[in-house]
Amino acid sequence: MFSQQLGRSARHVAQRGMTAATLRCQCRAWAPLLEAAGQQRQMQRRAYSATGEAAGQAAAATTTASAGNNNSSGGGVFRRAASMALVGLAFSAIGAAAAWKTLTAHGLGFYSDEESLHKFSPADADEEARHAEATINAHPLVAALRLRSELTESRPHMKMPAQYRAHSLTGGALMGPRKVPVPAFTWTEAGGKSLVSVVYVGEDLCGHPGIVHGGMLATMLDEGLAWCCFGALPHGIGVTANLNINYRKPTPAGSFLVLRAETTKVEGRKAWVKGHVELLAEPGEKPTILTEADALYISPKYASMMPKIQ
Repeated sequence: MFSQQLGRSARHVAQRGMTAATLRCQCRAWAPLLEAAGQQRQMQRRAYSATGEAAGQAAAATTTASAGNNNSSGGGVFRRAASMALVGLAFSAIGAAAAWKTLTAHGLGFYSDEESLHKFSPADADEEARHAEATINAHPLVAALRLRSELTESRPHMKMPAQYRAHSLTGGALMGPRKVPVPAFTWTEAGGKSLVSVVYVGEDLCGHPGIVHGGMLATMLDEGLAWCCFGALPHGIGVTANLNINYRKPTPAGSFLVLRAETTKVEGRKAWVKGHVELLAEPGEKPTILTEADALYISPKYASMMPKIQ
């Protein structure tokens, strides 16, 4: 009995030994295969990594291209908007020109120098205005000015349409009986070089009794010096940047006055002008200078859109 058990134990041990040996042989046989499998897995991981990196780069490139397309699209939208704006401005300019032509045809536009000379009728005015008009037209100075071919005669306030003149200080509020009963006559030299203007100032524009208000004289000088240099400025118009006035003598009310101006310097959109107001003198008499001034005028950047009154 014991011997049988011992035999079975021996056989079991032997079988276990054989199994262990078999397992060792199998492990040695499988080792190269396992190593190869490991290497294959590492290669696969590297491939996956490379693929992921390539995909990331492709995605980034796609995003950049998309952004570029968006920018291009944005630029296209901006160009289209700019084109539409230019077209709109062109049509607006055409419309404005057509409207202005229509207004002029109906007597609502600004008039030429020649037309302005016929817009005031002394026959429709009072005795004061008729006397002032006749005195100016008969004066030797006016006759001499009309003989100078380099000068252009006009009545600047009468270049304005009536609707515009009604809202003008010098062309409306200051005009009328006992103020400025007749529009000023003006002679300008081509290129904005010089100007001479003759006007009558009545009794109702005084500061002190019988003395023309200094503000009235300042207004005359500001406007007259501006008219002088308009021909030298872009678009024929400018605004006052600086005005300096020296009052030399009192100006009696009810007087005929002469305004003389000369453009002394021009730089681009800037013009410097000097001038004075004197009493209308008879031939052989020395004119009495009442007020002197110098000024700077600048043609604004929006001057092309402003109406020209000179």
